[in-house]
Amino acid sequence: MGDRRARRAARPPLPPGFGVIWTAVAIDLVGFGIVFPILPQYARRFHASPLVATTLVTAFSAASFLFSPLWGRVSDRVGRKPVLLVSLIGTAAGSLLTGLAGGIGLLFVGRIVDGISGASVSVAQASVSDVAPTAQRARLFGLLGAAFGLGFVAGPALGALAALGGPRLPFFIAAGLATVNALVGLRRLPETRPPQARRPADGDKAAPAARRGPLGGLAGAGGAGAGPLIAVAFLALVGFSGFEATFSLFLRGELGSSLGSTAAVFAAIGLAIVAVQAGLVHPVARRLGEVGTLRAGLVANAAGLAALAAARSWWGIVPALAALTLGQGLVQTTMSSALAGRAEAARRGEVLGAQQSAGGLARVVGPALGGVLFGRVAVGAPYVAGAALMALALLLLGSAGRPVPRPVATASG
Repeated sequence: MGDRRARRAARPPLPPGFGVIWTAVAIDLVGFGIVFPILPQYARRFHASPLVATTLVTAFSAASFLFSPLWGRVSDRVGRKPVLLVSLIGTAAGSLLTGLAGGIGLLFVGRIVDGISGASVSVAQASVSDVAPTAQRARLFGLLGAAFGLGFVAGPALGALAALGGPRLPFFIAAGLATVNALVGLRRLPETRPPQARRPADGDKAAPAARRGPLGGLAGAGGAGAGPLIAVAFLALVGFSGFEATFSLFLRGELGSSLGSTAAVFAAIGLAIVAVQAGLVHPVARRLGEVGTLRAGLVANAAGLAALAAARSWWGIVPALAALTLGQGLVQTTMSSALAGRAEAARRGEVLGAQQSAGGLARVVGPALGGVLFGRVAVGAPYVAGAALMALALLLLGSAGRPVPRPVATASG
């Protein structure tokens, strides 16, 4: 007990502004996760098929796919703070539009605006990487990853308010939270990328491939191992997001779960991911290394999805979800930490933006694939496909080998 307290006391304090960055990420994920438990309700309200309902998720992700590298490059040039503030304002606007939507068209517009703003998650990661010493990078990214989990908890919880206050209320609350955090960030968020470290406007001339598309120029900007790691991240997230987008439909169809009980399950998933990211990522990465931690997470994800495909009662669902939350908590955070440590300092925002863009594309492909498989093949088909994708990601990770780490430049706050 005394040794544990001593280790905690020896930990360096969090960088200035980390709390505001952390909250910005959590609010972005609130905007993303808020729609999951109310998908069946929206499907009924707008007479939408399961495929159209899950496409509400992909609208957010498609916008993130297109805009993540742009936000990353802009933050490399002008600094992180202005991009994060614009993101929070955009999140507020997107949530407000979603809440005001009276039809499926405006609902999609709101989700797209929110997705454009949520693309700045990579900028938040770059802000932390700017000031994170190498020895503390896994810890800080684990804490930042916990914001994803809490956002995933709060989003479905707010979505469940639709059963009490109507479907508009959750989005109005999300808009208010984003507005408040933008005002707080305006005063308290420091700039982690000083002017002398910023990339000049003509910096892209040295890497014209970066302008060919959202993922262009990755090999040159990212350093050793960035491309294979992002491919692994893409495959893993396709599998996991197919689960996310169809699981509320699975619970309703197989177990007859209500909106409230579905939201509670999503909240439990989020809390479990938070616990893994805040408490397990750092010690596991210290013992296994970043690549070993990724491998363990992918194995857990594959096992969880395979078990879920065969589960038809809570006795099978609970252990499957336990494996999934463990695996996703390890993979999600360690992937960002590994890429941040291998990115050139001048293009750190761009590389993390490329990862976020790959994640956005995965969240387009995954829910769409999951919706098709769920509606036209079998209820367990999305999870079988997800387990196969995790296995493929494992093979790719093994062939990529262990990338050579690059030193992390520390920016003055």
